Amino acid sequence: MTPDLQLALDMAEQAGKLTLGYFGRKSLQVFSKRDATPVTEADRKAEELIRKGIAARFPQDGLFGEEFDERPSGNGRRWIIDPIDGTRAFIHGVPLYGVMIGLEVDGRLRLGVINFPVLGQLYHAESGCGAFMNGSSIGVSEISEPGDATVLFTEREYLLDPPSGHPVDRLRTEAGLVRGWGDCYGHMLVASGRAEVSVDKVMSPWDCAAVIPIVTEAGGCCFDYYGRAVIDGVGLVSANQPLGRSLLSAIGGLEVEGR
Repeated sequence: MTPDLQLALDMAEQAGKLTLGYFGRKSLQVFSKRDATPVTEADRKAEELIRKGIAARFPQDGLFGEEFDERPSGNGRRWIIDPIDGTRAFIHGVPLYGVMIGLEVDGRLRLGVINFPVLGQLYHAESGCGAFMNGSSIGVSEISEPGDATVLFTEREYLLDPPSGHPVDRLRTEAGLVRGWGDCYGHMLVASGRAEVSVDKVMSPWDCAAVIPIVTEAGGCCFDYYGRAVIDGVGLVSANQPLGRSLLSAIGGLEVEGR
């Protein structure tokens, strides 16, 4: 295990323990950010803990998180942090939130760690080393037919928006099972072979950075609505290889305004 991965695992576990002290608390204070999304004291405290731990070990590394200003990198390394992915779930006492840490080196994602503190599930992956949950190897499913697939989504707009004709949006009527197990939890269900596709129509870099290494090292693929494997694209789709390849092929033939 590299020092980078060990640090990420340690920080994700420590931050996870911190969040448990706030989880289910009736007196939990919830604030609104400028974009109208919720944030809690637990989000801020957890990110502060992670930032402090990384800065102490790698003082030249950049830090880019959801709750605080970015600290630029002095060496091409940037840690990307989402202290609580699924804040709405956290606020409502739903145990499917995750602490996420990703490391980007020279513009390429090197590793991802996602801790689900309430569930006791810790996922990690490092480039070229496979993907794991609680130390056991995981992999995506081999299902190739949409009618046999489980498709997960986060935003209700995935179901409510008028049909766009986009291949990913068509899955909501083609899939055998469609469920709203969203945020990072849905993507980890894909990585561990318990679902075939997970869809987020709106994503930020900190929502993607830890997910992509884990899903890809598990044998799957991640891409945005334009088929790009980036952390700053339009949404994020995680899929197993057969359905992912099919979707990418269909997306490649689309004429999308602004592409």
